Amino acid sequence: MSEVGMGRVVLVTGVAGSLGSETARRLAADAAVDKVVGVDVLPPRGDLGAVRFVRADIRNPVIAKVLAVEDVDTVAHLSVSTSPVTGGRTTGRTSVKEANVIGTMQLLAACQRAPGVRRLVLKSSTAVYGSSPRDPAIFTENTALKSPRGSGHAKDFAEVEGYVRGFSRRRPDIAVTVLRCADILGGQLGTPLEQYLQLSVLPTVLGFDPRLQLLDVEDALEVIHRAVVVDHPGTYNVAADGVLVLSQVLRRLGKLTVAVPSIAVGTVGRALRHTSRLDLNGDFIAFLTHGTAVDTMALRAEFDWTPRWAGAQTLERFAELVGHGPVTADRVRHVEQSLAAVLTSRGW
Repeated sequence: MSEVGMGRVVLVTGVAGSLGSETARRLAADAAVDKVVGVDVLPPRGDLGAVRFVRADIRNPVIAKVLAVEDVDTVAHLSVSTSPVTGGRTTGRTSVKEANVIGTMQLLAACQRAPGVRRLVLKSSTAVYGSSPRDPAIFTENTALKSPRGSGHAKDFAEVEGYVRGFSRRRPDIAVTVLRCADILGGQLGTPLEQYLQLSVLPTVLGFDPRLQLLDVEDALEVIHRAVVVDHPGTYNVAADGVLVLSQVLRRLGKLTVAVPSIAVGTVGRALRHTSRLDLNGDFIAFLTHGTAVDTMALRAEFDWTPRWAGAQTLERFAELVGHGPVTADRVRHVEQSLAAVLTSRGW
């Protein structure tokens, strides 16, 4: 572990999103960082302050010019997304996958050719472990990753991490840090779990009560910041203390639920796309069925740091941010009618 010196130039991808923009602002205010360059295909909605914004697509080789012109030595890759919502704007699944996978490939190719780059931080996800009935009770960073099925965000993260491992072998002089973050709650991130928890009526998988781990957005920002300004090469699980089960989460939020047989969850997911932005795809259905829990001892030992908010506190802070007032009869009736219409049309 070594601290960075003065004159650090950090490039942050995904600054149109709230996590990327806030990370960039915090780094720009850090005395150990000389300049922060924020990159995204869309301009951020808020003021980035001292951050230099460059409108660029990391899927385009032009990103190599940005690294060279700005003399970047540290890259914080935060644009790998679990959601079709970026910077408050909705895009399709194909565009998200291209941005995640093709974008990472182009960014890594640019970093490989940039002699001045010395550090790379990737915000990944515990989704890389997947969710299945054969999972261990707790995943560690040394758990062999399964080959993800389908084409959801879990597969994106697994592919991205694979490319990063290959890059690390080709450029062993670059300190690479991979942060596998649990589901982050912050109210404005637009992640699948945030969208799910804000539904009027929440579908659950009949007969299952999955384990969940959460991460407060402030703790996510803190660990990313620490990974950028101090070398911590390696892969780390990042999650708040405490494991909750889905039924606990929904009770604490005062949510109404409808238990759906697993065979019909996909159909319900398609119905939900008519009433919300949530994409209840195969990855998320597996998560709602089996959940995921990870060990975070490596993070605590290497970073000498513990997330400030436990899982239950994270949930409370999320509830305060988004509000969860009484569910009105009209809202419940609207969702029920929408679901009933779709299920009936498919013979359920």
